[in-house]
Amino acid sequence: MDLLETIRQKAASLLPELTAVRRHLHKHPELSMQEQATSAFIQSKLNEYGIPFTTGMAVHGVVGLIKGRNPGSMVVALRADMDALPITEQNQAEYCSTNPGVMHACGHDVHMTCLLGASKLLNELRNEFEGTIKLIFQPSEERFPGGASMMIKAGVLENPVPVKMFGQHVLPTLEAGKVGMKPGKYMASTDEVYLTVKGKGGHGATPELNIDPVLIAAHILVALQQIVSRNLPPQLPAVLSFGRFIAEGRTNIIPDQVKLDGTLRTFDESWRAEAHRRIEKMATTIAEGMGGTCEVFIDKGYPFLVNDDKVTAQARQLAIDYLGAENVADMDMRMTAEDFAYFSQKVPSCFYRLGIRNESRGIIHNLHTSQFDVDESCLEVGAGLMAWLAVNGLSQ
Repeated sequence: MDLLETIRQKAASLLPELTAVRRHLHKHPELSMQEQATSAFIQSKLNEYGIPFTTGMAVHGVVGLIKGRNPGSMVVALRADMDALPITEQNQAEYCSTNPGVMHACGHDVHMTCLLGASKLLNELRNEFEGTIKLIFQPSEERFPGGASMMIKAGVLENPVPVKMFGQHVLPTLEAGKVGMKPGKYMASTDEVYLTVKGKGGHGATPELNIDPVLIAAHILVALQQIVSRNLPPQLPAVLSFGRFIAEGRTNIIPDQVKLDGTLRTFDESWRAEAHRRIEKMATTIAEGMGGTCEVFIDKGYPFLVNDDKVTAQARQLAIDYLGAENVADMDMRMTAEDFAYFSQKVPSCFYRLGIRNESRGIIHNLHTSQFDVDESCLEVGAGLMAWLAVNGLSQ
């Protein structure tokens, strides 16, 4: 039996175990930088598989090593994120979250499960390949500054140094059994924009005695949309959106200040810096022109994620070999963000999508929603393909 078929069969036989692992992780989600029990569970599985590891990187990170023949010849890294989201789950499954107000609504339970499954497969096959596979279980993908940047600063890409890296993320619009890939720029940078508009509050019936921060903030909100629509070259994707507008007055009370929170996404570092400058200038100038002030704080987040052309082309062909061409989709650029971007800008990488959708079972809900769920058949695909990519990544 060749290695491809061996991995396929081992992945299929692992599905019951992977399902149990995923359900355990889903029932016990933990927020960013609170992944103590999650980390302990991962450590227990690696111990069970006989895989050596280190802990404590970025607090709860776990890094394992699988050494094949001639382990110093080449190193490939695989990554999964560990944290959950502050969302109350609305599903009725027996494996629903038991942690009130916390939910694996972004599929990180699947990512960890697939990497654990791939780890078990690869360790069983370590005499079949040359080189070393580094397993990175990363905390805090969902919160700035991002666990990836913290682990890199702590030395996760050293001793040994990976020459290429793979990561995967679930995608609710892609059917279970399929994966999706895109070379080049794939996911956007992300910055958080915080504006505090200050005026002079008072009675709503005497506006002439006030400096209305609600009105000022409304003008700023509308005007800032021009930054993308009238200043950005049309061929360059970018988004500036605000999801929070807090004016804590009443029907007849104008407050002293208003808060606006938003996000900026783009794929160009020069434009990103220019957008920061324009947001601050426009917001402060409008506020001052209307008699108030505006404090601007832009929390610079993750860079854009770029998939190495060569590594991704190889991964795409390997996915076709493993799943068939009909099950490998081409992805478009996405304005969502991922802190795997820090890895992708240090190591030639491929970050790809794992299909989880099953319309006949009602598994259709988007990421970061209270009814998000996955078709667990994706676990067999995710674990097996990741192992297949790692083995071949060592030889290409």
